[in-house]
Formats: sequence, C-alpha cells, structure tokens
Amino acid sequence: MALTLYIDTARWRGHQQQVLQQFPGIVPVCKGNGYGFGHERLAAEASGFGADVLAVGTVYEAAQTKDYFGGDLMVLTPYQLTEEPVPLPTRVIRTVASVDGVSRLVGARVVIEVMSSIRRHGVKEEDLPKLHGVLDDVKLEGFAVHLPLDRTDGTDAVEEVITWMDRLRAARLPLHTMYVSHVSAEELARLRQQFPQTNFRTRIGTRLWLGDHEATEYRGTVLDVTPVAKGERFGYRQQKSSGDGHLVVVAGGTSHGVGLESPKALHGVMPRAKGVARAGLATVNRNLSPFLWQGKQRWFAEPPHMQVSILFLPADTAPPVVGDELPAQLRHTTTMPDRVVER
Repeated sequence: MALTLYIDTARWRGHQQQVLQQFPGIVPVCKGNGYGFGHERLAAEASGFGADVLAVGTVYEAAQTKDYFGGDLMVLTPYQLTEEPVPLPTRVIRTVASVDGVSRLVGARVVIEVMSSIRRHGVKEEDLPKLHGVLDDVKLEGFAVHLPLDRTDGTDAVEEVITWMDRLRAARLPLHTMYVSHVSAEELARLRQQFPQTNFRTRIGTRLWLGDHEATEYRGTVLDVTPVAKGERFGYRQQKSSGDGHLVVVAGGTSHGVGLESPKALHGVMPRAKGVARAGLATVNRNLSPFLWQGKQRWFAEPPHMQVSILFLPADTAPPVVGDELPAQLRHTTTMPDRVVER
C-alpha cells in the first residue's frame, strides 16, 4: 500500500524527444529529488538518449550520480571557498561564480557563471578582466548565464545574453561555449544566428522531464475508511467532526512531501484574493488536500501524518473502498513516492 508515481513511459519519452529536437546540444538537469523520478532513473534516461553532460545541483549529488552516468557531470551550485572537499572524478565540471573561486580550482574543469538579472551569484562585469590572471590554471569549459523565468518588465532574454557576450568579447575572453538556462527554442535559434562561432548549450530540467503533465500521475492507496458522526472526536488532536461522513486514510504523508508547499509569487487581484481566502480557511483548520475522489479535490480531516493522510468525505459522497487509489496533485520536485510504476 503506497504512494505511487505512474509513468506512461512511451508518452514521457516521446516528449523528451520533442525537447531534444528543439534544443540540440541540450544539457539535461537532474537535481534535488530528481524531479520526483530519482537521480538513478534520470541518469539512465540521459544515457539512453545520448547526453554527454548531465547537470546536477550540488557536489553531493555529483558524488551520488557518478555511478549512474558515465559522461561528464556539471555541478550547478557554484564552488564555495569554504566548502568541505568531496571526492569527485575528473569528469566533473565545477561552476564558479567568482575570480577567487577560479584561482582556487587549479587544474579543474570549470564553467564561469556571470551575474545575470537574477542577481543570485556570478562574476560581475568589472571583474571580467581579472579572469586573465587565473584562466591558465584551469580547463575552461565555457561561460554560463542563468536567466529568470519571468520578465515582468518586458525585457528580452536574448538581449541579456547578447549584452554578456559583448562584455566577454570586450574583455577578450573566449566565447567558444555558452551555457544558458531558461530560454525558448526560438530564443536559442536567435542566439545561434547572432553568434555562429559560439556553441550555445541549454541546461533544461523541468521542461524536459515534466513538460507533459499527462505522462505522469501520482496515486495514493486507500488504507482504511471509517464512518464518523457530527461531533465525534478523532485524530491525534481529538478535534470534533464538522458533520456526518467518512474518514479516509490514504497513503502519502509529510515524508512523501504531501502537505508541503513553496511560497508563490502572486500577480494580479484574483490570485491574491484566492490566497487570502485559502489563508482564512486555514485559520479554521480547513485545508484542501492534494487527493481527489470522484473528480473533486478533498479536504484534509487533520494535518497529514508522516506516512498517511486522513481525508474527510461528507455523508452525501460515497466513499472509496480499501485498496482503491486516489489521484494526487503533487509537485514533482518536493515528492518522494514509495514506488515508481511504468505502464
């Protein structure tokens, strides 16, 4: 009895092929929880479609994935001067976001990230000339620009990359390879046309693995169904039932990522109004679960437990039976299923 991720393998791989055709030279990304599939599985997929480089999030993920992927591994988190040493093979490429970082990685393969409009990390324009004094001591694989997902000010992703290409050229730095994140196929084509001598390689994770929402589905197994009357107490906190109905125990709890939600950036009046409404319901212990029954998202009876969730179904809704599976709308990047089933 488990929280299961079902994969329509043919459809999932068909979508991968569409993305590969749109983005030649793609660097697939496998970070965090492996987008819900796991590092081993995504490494196998990347090997299967012939990727020569696989990007991972951290050095710890590189150490974990090196046994599953035989090509180069690119660590996306920049090298930190104070980080603890982690044994890694020479085929690992480190991202570096400072001149000092480059100077510390003598003999290493590096990608130098520049400071994009995300303003998270990167070498600044005024520091580019300083790279000349340290580049001879490393194996430069190229530069990288990590772009924002949304551009609410109407700016253009291609123009931002072009600006950095011009800065690198003015600093007399090599432009043989540029790694870019969060560009469209059309934007990639524009860059390649503008700079035919530069090899632009896109680093893509979400669009590659999760772009076809119909190719995957989470389902939680119903473990128990118990009638409950209005006013009866139940659960860890012994709260009273708001009405007659059934308590449905379903596989999937906090250890799986059920109930976890990242903060959202809300734009516009309606999304903000909905957010206020959700917050108001939460203050009276009314929280929607990710589980669906009869096509409708159902309420948590109480906060999810470590491995199960308890849902409340009103008396006018016929309950499921033990062994049924309830679809669950879960975020792949925060979910750890018990098993993965291909069909």
